[in-house]
Amino acid sequence: MILVFGKTGQLATALGKDAGVQCMGREGADLRDPEACAALIARTDARAIINAAAYTDVDGAETETELAHLINAESPAAMARAAAGRGLPFVHISTDYVFDGSGQTPWRESDTPAPATVYGQSKLAGEDAIRAAGGPYAILRTAWVVSATGKNFLRTMLRLSKNHDALRVVNDQRGGPTPAVDLARACLHVARRLTPETSGTYHYSGAPETTWADFAKAIFAQAGKSTEVTGIPSSDYPTPAPRPLNSVLDCRAIHAAFGLSQPDWNAGTAQILSALKETS
Repeated sequence: MILVFGKTGQLATALGKDAGVQCMGREGADLRDPEACAALIARTDARAIINAAAYTDVDGAETETELAHLINAESPAAMARAAAGRGLPFVHISTDYVFDGSGQTPWRESDTPAPATVYGQSKLAGEDAIRAAGGPYAILRTAWVVSATGKNFLRTMLRLSKNHDALRVVNDQRGGPTPAVDLARACLHVARRLTPETSGTYHYSGAPETTWADFAKAIFAQAGKSTEVTGIPSSDYPTPAPRPLNSVLDCRAIHAAFGLSQPDWNAGTAQILSALKETS
C-alpha cells in the first residue's frame, strides 16, 4: 500500500483511483499540523509515501505567508524526516515556480532556483528540507496541471465559454500542460521503484510546449466550441503574484532514471473532455 497525503485535489483524486493507494484527507492528516503528519507516517504500514497535498493559492500566499510556509515547507519536512526514519520512499510534488520564469530554454533540475513569489519560496523551502532529511526521496516538479476535477485552466475555459463568444488569454507565458492522470501514474511508478541511488529532483510535465492562449484554442477546438481566443500580454492581466513567463521543464532526467516520457497534453485534453461529457 502507498500512503497519499491529499484526497480531493486534482492529483490526489487521480491517485485515489489506484487500488494500492490510501488517500488521507484533512480529517486524517491536516497539513497545518506537521507533527500529526509525521506521527501518521511513524505508524503506517505503507511501503511508500506520496505528498500530493499543498497550499496552491499562488495569489493568496502573498498575504497568507505563514500558512503557505507551514503547509508547503514545515509539513513536508516533518513527513520526510518521519519517512527517512523508517527508510520509506518519499515522493513529493513541487513546481516550476521555484524558478523565476526567465529565459527561453527549458528549466533543468540543475538550474539555480530563484522563486519570485511567496508560493515559490515556500515550495523551495519544502524541497530543501526534504533533501536534508536523509531518506530515499523524489521531488517531482511539474506545471500547468489539468483534469476533469478541481480548479484548473481547462475547466475555467469551458466555464467561461458558456457565456462568452470571445476570450482574451495571455500568450506570453509558455509551459507544458500536465494531465493529472499522467502525473499520478508517474508518482506511483517512481514511488514503487525509488531507491537511495535514484533519489533526487526530477521534472515531469506535458508536451509539446505551448502558451495559455494556444492551449485555450486547442481546448475549444477539441470541445467543438467556436469561442474566439485573442492573445494578450501578461501585463494586460495583472495578478498579485507574478506568473512565470517560462514554465517549460526539461524532463530528460526522469526518463533516464525511471523510463518516464512526457505525456501528450493533446491526448490528455481529449480524455478530460470525454470524462466531463460522461459526468454532465
